[in-house]
Parts: sequence; C-alpha cells; structure tokens
Amino acid sequence: MYFKTFFTKQFIIYVLKFILIFCICYYGSLLVEGITAVGGYYSGFIDHNFNYIKLLRTSLLDTSKWVLSSFGYQTYRESQFVLRMKDGIAVKLVYSCLGLGVMSFWVAFIIANAGSWIKKAKWILGGLLLIWCINVARISLLLVAINRQWKTFFSVDHHTLFNIAAYSAIFVMIYFFSRSDKDLPEEDPLRSGVE
Repeated sequence: MYFKTFFTKQFIIYVLKFILIFCICYYGSLLVEGITAVGGYYSGFIDHNFNYIKLLRTSLLDTSKWVLSSFGYQTYRESQFVLRMKDGIAVKLVYSCLGLGVMSFWVAFIIANAGSWIKKAKWILGGLLLIWCINVARISLLLVAINRQWKTFFSVDHHTLFNIAAYSAIFVMIYFFSRSDKDLPEEDPLRSGVE
C-alpha cells in the first residue's frame, strides 16, 4: 500500500522533470566543453560568446589565487588550467574539477520543485555561489596541502572530499528550501512533513 501511495503521478512527473533538467544541464555543459575545445567540432562563436565553462574555471583559479595571496602564499597562473605555487607544485583544474555535476543536481532540484521563478532564481544563485565557494576553498587548500605534503583524511581523494562537502551543503539547502515552501498546495508530495 505504501509503495502505491509513494509513486503517485505527481511524484513520477517530479522525478522525470528532475532527470530531464539534470541531463540538459550536465550534458549541455559537456557539449559546450566539447565544442569550445579547438579541434573536432569547434565553434568559435560559442567559444567567444557562450563559454561559461572557461569563465567558471577562470573565476575559480583567480579567486583561489587571491585567497592564497591573502594568506601570504605566492601563486601564479601558469596557463588557463594551471595555478602554481611559486617555486612549488601546481594544480590543474580540468573539466571534472569544476563541480558541474553538483551544480547540475542543484539546478535540477530547484527547477523541478514548485515555486515562483523569482524564488527559484534566488535559490539557484545562492546554491551555485555556495558550491563555487566550497570549490575555491578546495582548490586553495589542495594547493597548500600538496606543496606542504599534508596527508589527506583517511587517504580520501580531494574530489571525494569536495563531493562530500558540496552534497552536504546541498542537503542543508534542500532542508531550508523545503521549509520555505509556504506557497505549495497541501497535496503536493514534496510538501509532506513541511509545516
């Protein structure tokens, strides 16, 4: 009986909407990354006008550089992908380090839920900013850690630590987002348990 009530028409529509939006965000970003790389199906127009991936990478590396310089570490951009400690080791920020999977999850969750577009825009921007800040902290700490030869927690990879931190933040944001849903109808399955 519980199984039948859990998988209502509304819930199935919500899950399908979430999956569709996630795929558009995630695989759309892969498409942009692919066609803005020189060679193959390169599009100069998209590269010069809509390459938000390059903008994201630049913002992460430049902000990490600024954060590290605030703490007295001398770093420099060796290339568009690399941030290096002066006389030390570098980090290379490749596509998988940008956090686009986590960001796609957050955007899909917010858009799939009920609410006004203004409210959704605020939550999307706030969540993306928080994920971006977590990634800046990760890049900054990683550069210091590898240059000082720090050990990681339980030999866990920095990507895993980033995912744990980012998804923990997302689950906290989901809690507060669901608590703010005063405008959802009572029968909405996503509102169950929310006062």
